[in-house]
Amino acid sequence: MHAPKAAFEAASSEERGDPVRTLDLAFASVGALLYAPFFAGVAFAIFVDDQGPIFFRQTRLGKQRRPFSILKIRTMAHGEVTRVGRWLRPTGLDETAQFLNVLSGQMRMVGPRPLTPADVERLGWGDAIYDVRFAAPPGITGLAQLFASGPRHALALDRLYLRRQGVALDLYLIALSFLANLVGKRRVRRSHGAARRWWARARRRTFRHV
Repeated sequence: MHAPKAAFEAASSEERGDPVRTLDLAFASVGALLYAPFFAGVAFAIFVDDQGPIFFRQTRLGKQRRPFSILKIRTMAHGEVTRVGRWLRPTGLDETAQFLNVLSGQMRMVGPRPLTPADVERLGWGDAIYDVRFAAPPGITGLAQLFASGPRHALALDRLYLRRQGVALDLYLIALSFLANLVGKRRVRRSHGAARRWWARARRRTFRHV
């Protein structure tokens, strides 16, 4: 058995177990209910702004590179970010429509970033050595979605998540994502970085006195 095939099997939903799917269903259901007033408000704002469609669909590659149609709140018109989009994008709120993708089983709450076929071709990730990147369903949020600074960094973070995935890490990333919806991804990144530096200094001080 070659390495990519083994990676697919190791990261299968069966291996991760029912608790993860239960977590996905619970958070996606509650999220869809909690965000329902927000969806209504955004729909009205988009209608007032440009009378265009509320949602945007696009083909992305899921587990084992299977294509599926991802759902997002539309943030662009005629190639430019809309006024509503300028508010939605920094907080990641345009991604919340993907609760429906999670409920349908196409996505997870947490997982690798969902890429388009064009992204894969542009980045040169079509080879089998990148199959590990597609070993699990993509997620609304994840290490790459929250912290990546570029494609290579995103790939490294996706691989790190696939090695360490579990309920505890998923809960932590979901909590950070809801916080990002409130204050923006940049503030979450800065706060997370500061917290990690403080914790590292605290551990060094502790070990010096042991």
